[in-house]
Amino acid sequence: MSRRPDVTLTQLRYFVEAASTLSMTRAAEELRVAQSAVSASIAQLEKQVGTPLFLRRHARGLVLTAAGEAFLRDVRGLLDHLGEVLDAARGRGDEVRGRITLACMVTLVPFLLPSLLAELSEHCPGLAVEVLELEAAAVSAALRSGTVEVAVTYDLGLGPGVTREVVAHAPPYVILPPGHRLAGTAQVRLIDLADEPMVLLDLPHSREYFRDVLATAGVSPPVAYRSHSVEAVRGMVARGLGFSVLNQRPTHGDTYTGGTVESRPIADDVPALSVVVAWMESARRTARARAVTDAAREVAHRHRVAAGDPSVDDGDD
Repeated sequence: MSRRPDVTLTQLRYFVEAASTLSMTRAAEELRVAQSAVSASIAQLEKQVGTPLFLRRHARGLVLTAAGEAFLRDVRGLLDHLGEVLDAARGRGDEVRGRITLACMVTLVPFLLPSLLAELSEHCPGLAVEVLELEAAAVSAALRSGTVEVAVTYDLGLGPGVTREVVAHAPPYVILPPGHRLAGTAQVRLIDLADEPMVLLDLPHSREYFRDVLATAGVSPPVAYRSHSVEAVRGMVARGLGFSVLNQRPTHGDTYTGGTVESRPIADDVPALSVVVAWMESARRTARARAVTDAAREVAHRHRVAAGDPSVDDGDD
């Protein structure tokens, strides 16, 4: 039987930091050690595992090799598990401790992230949370690279190999300018907006979803304006530049510019979006990831109740 390489935890921690920063210098600064120590440790690690983990580019930093990317995912899982084992040995097995990096889709950030962080701070004070605010495609990439452990996102563009736990459903709704001819109706049929200008939330995957919603009702209204910003879309609707379709509901109709919009449910049977906590199937799910899921579920439910979403009551989601 061949002898396994004598890899140390220090080598693994140095490797993860270098992979996270893609710089030996920055890794050494974060670890508060000499750069030579990081470089020597990683060189020895590569020798022991028998393959290059980085490509060194003079004056341009590091690039992970394919083997390095796979190794990084496994090492992060190993170190996460080790932390939980040590906490249990210290008698803190029921506490959620350590650090977690999560991705949050940009359109969910203003609605869920502040309350999510407050919920985690209250119930898991030993947990340090770092957040990356990303669009849908970048969320998937961050999960696959191991940059983030979990993501709070819509179920859009995640692709295969990703486990999803639904924490809420977000049905689409229409927003209208004040005084719009349909503002007095309890629900809006999309066919009644077929010839009116639309303000489109124009993000990858989101734009396709909104087009699918409209196509379900057999309509394709002219798109007059587009924006990557939910609040910019609301502001344009408030100024009478068109209607829009969104999923997340603010708790009031006011916009940043001082205008207002009218929110109405859609009468048609159109597809809702699922808000999910997602992680890679191949990754071991930690207590930290479970804590994020529990907090996201609670926060998503509370937000929909506070926003007056007619599809949910305050007793059950």
